[in-house]
Amino acid sequence: MIEVHLRQSYERDGYVFPLEVMMPERAAEHRAMFESVEAAYAEDVAASKIVKGFASIVLPFVDEIMRLPSLLRPVKAILGDDLLVMGANFFIKEPATPAFVSWHQDLTYWGYDGVSEVTAWVALTAATPDNGCMRFVPGSHKRAIVGHRETFGESNMLSRGQEISVEVDENEAVDDALQPGEMSLHHGHLFHASNPNTSADRRIGLVIRYVTPAMKQASGQATFAHLVAGEDRFGNFELLPPATEVMADGDVANARRAIALQEQIGSAGAADRGKRIT
Repeated sequence: MIEVHLRQSYERDGYVFPLEVMMPERAAEHRAMFESVEAAYAEDVAASKIVKGFASIVLPFVDEIMRLPSLLRPVKAILGDDLLVMGANFFIKEPATPAFVSWHQDLTYWGYDGVSEVTAWVALTAATPDNGCMRFVPGSHKRAIVGHRETFGESNMLSRGQEISVEVDENEAVDDALQPGEMSLHHGHLFHASNPNTSADRRIGLVIRYVTPAMKQASGQATFAHLVAGEDRFGNFELLPPATEVMADGDVANARRAIALQEQIGSAGAADRGKRIT
């Protein structure tokens, strides 16, 4: 019955939270693991990009998190028993900084031919209004992809500073407040954003993108994924093995391939969106 209620809430609102994934103490341990690796590669810009942006490929403890039964159960309730992870990355807001995320829909630039995707946002620190937790507009996932404009704003954390080009009523927004070890799930069409971190500590979230194996790139290009539950009977993705050690040479090589492919798809998606909204 819990799964049925969760799915109903998700279908109504486009999100569900808070959901407990791990104890706060375990979340603190994972934060320490991440910050240790982050510090080790801080002087290497390319390696740092891989650590933060392609964590599912190169960090074993991230692979462990994205396979946790406590995380997979609610995702399965929404997407079914066969699950792939198309990527996982750390979203960090430093304390007392102006970085923000504008209102957007995740699936705008990803190039997929469907919507069978769920984003899990796992809090390794608390996520609060003060430190810039996500904000959701309930029910906005029921709309198709709307027009987005690219601002390339200096403080905007999105790659192109993309923002929804229709008016969003801030009064309708709900704060996705989470404690360490909790997560939220949200739909790829949901309007969401976040404000700057005005607190004295970092806000760290691990973002995991789950899809069904039936999803594919509209272009037909096979992208990378990890099979984390059930089976893949479609072959739309190139499946990668789990990371076995931090930044192993073979995993880093796969991450570099993923970066090149992501840039290719992102550019094509931006061009396509431009054609449709201008």
